[in-house]
This record gives sequence, C-alpha cells and structure tokens, in this order.
Amino acid sequence: MSNQAFSVPVVGGMLSGGSWDRAGTPTLVAIHGITASHRSWPVVARQLDGIRVVAPDLRGRGRSNSLPGPWGLRRLADDVAAMMDALEIERAPLLGHSMGAFVAVCLAHQHPDRVESVVMVDGGLPIERPAGVEPEAMLGPAAERLSRTFASRAGYQEFWRAHPAFTDAWTIDVAEYVDYDLEGEEPLLRASTRFEAMAENVRELDGSGGYAEALTGLTLPIDFVRAPRGLLNEPIALYGQAVVSEYASRMPNLTVHQVDNVNHYTIIMSERGAAEVAAIVRHRLREDHA
Repeated sequence: MSNQAFSVPVVGGMLSGGSWDRAGTPTLVAIHGITASHRSWPVVARQLDGIRVVAPDLRGRGRSNSLPGPWGLRRLADDVAAMMDALEIERAPLLGHSMGAFVAVCLAHQHPDRVESVVMVDGGLPIERPAGVEPEAMLGPAAERLSRTFASRAGYQEFWRAHPAFTDAWTIDVAEYVDYDLEGEEPLLRASTRFEAMAENVRELDGSGGYAEALTGLTLPIDFVRAPRGLLNEPIALYGQAVVSEYASRMPNLTVHQVDNVNHYTIIMSERGAAEVAAIVRHRLREDHA
C-alpha cells in the first residue's frame, strides 16, 4: 500500500503529511507522537485495508518543521482541522498515538462537529510529572537525539537500532520511519523535530491549562489502548493501571484495552501491535456507522 504525500495550507505556511488507500472509505485521521511523523502509521494502515488513512506531520515535525510557533496542543489541533478542510474531510474518527492522542482530544473539544470518535493509543490521559523532574527528562533518548547531529544516515540508523524499544523489533518500516526523520546534509544531519516544539508540548502533557477538563468533558466514544511496556521497553508502563482505572471510572464513554507484549512504540510499529490497534479501530468504525 503506497503512501501519497500531500501539503496543505495552515497558519504560517504549509502542513505536510501522507495518506494511504486514497480510494478507501471511511476516512480515518491518524495523529503521531511528540517527536514522530506521519511515517509512524504504515503498519496500522496496512491492517486497515479499505479504509483511507490520512496523517499529518504535526507543526514542528517531519516536513512541517519549518512552520512557526507557537506549537501548543490547541494550535496543533487547529492545524489538523485545517488539513481536514483542505482535503474535504467533513467529519472523521481520530486515531492518536502518544502526544497525538492529546491533539485528538483537543480537536474533539475545539471542533466537536468534526470528530466521530477517538482511539487513544498509549496517550491522551494526563501524565503526572514527578516532583523535581524536568519535562524534557521524561523523554529520555528522544530529547538527547534532538540536540545532536549525525555524520551519516547509516549512523542515524545505528542510533535507532540501539534503542531498547527496537532491539528485537527492527523492520523495514522502522528503518523507513528513521530515514524520513532526517534533514540536512552529511555530516551535519539532524532529526527533523524542532526541540522548541517538543519542549513546549511536553509541558502540556500533565493535563494543565484546561486539558484534563476538556478530556473529561467529552461525550463522544473514546477508546484507550495501553501498552504494558514503556518508552525504553522497560516493564513499567507509561500509564499505571491505577491512573487508567481512575479515568475509566470518571468517564463512562471511555473503553479501556491492553495490547500485551508491546512497548510504547511497537504498539503501532509492529505487525502484532498494529493488528490489535486496527481491530479496535475497525470495531469503533462499525459502531460509529451502525
């Protein structure tokens, strides 16, 4: 299934992205994580054959990294709404991974007539920041990666191959995702995500600024899909069971799922994780259009 690139106007410039199965119906809008790009989604898209998957590179990331700030979640949500306008997507279900799930919630809150339902994959629920820990430190190698240069594309591939999340899960899809992430010329290659954009967004993930109220105020169907292993493949999930249970008890419209034996990345970037996420999406689409 080929990826068709697009570029659409938003405030300050052009937003890039890609789509799969352009003839498919309905359309699903997929939103990537904090230092990722639309190339997070090909494995899920293949599992959703017959469904059009449209995914942006969020402002400050991928081929949209020249778009100016601010880069806050609300601005990112408005960008996705503008993308939907340009691509003539009147209303759609949303699929968000990690920070992309936060963007999906903001989009549903700010543009409720545009969103049918939200599937949040290991993201979207506020993340408590331990006292004394700087927000950027919570991202581990991701923050360090954005602050350095790489002498070659092969060197950047080696950096990612050593990432604990992918040591046993390296695939051609991951390799292509990594290659797309680079900008510049050898020997001064850099990851495409702007550090300032990441830093602004990571400070919003604790639910402050009205986000938690926006989330719990939504009434549309929401699925939360949890990975039991964390960003570094550690056996400590990004979301503890207690946090998930708390939000499930407060939100009758929230359905909780878990995909076993995956981490924060492989829940969407491995065949097994993507198959289970796609099954949840297909079920929600059937419910949306019943």
